Amino acid sequence: MENNLFQQARQAVSRLTNMQGNGNAGNNEQEKQAAHNAVQAAYADCTPEEKQQLQQLEQQLKTKNQLS
Repeated sequence: MENNLFQQARQAVSRLTNMQGNGNAGNNEQEKQAAHNAVQAAYADCTPEEKQQLQQLEQQLKTKNQLS
């Protein structure tokens, strides 16, 4: 059974990445915060493999924040 919080975190980061890729700056700050919160929440109940992927998602967020 896959961790629902982990799925939500992946989707939130994906949405943010797609928004920025399309030049849509509308709710960027809200989306950044939502993605960050989703990643943090997923850490509470994750497997070691998911934790590694969450760290990669966090790195993506940091990279995107620096570019904007």
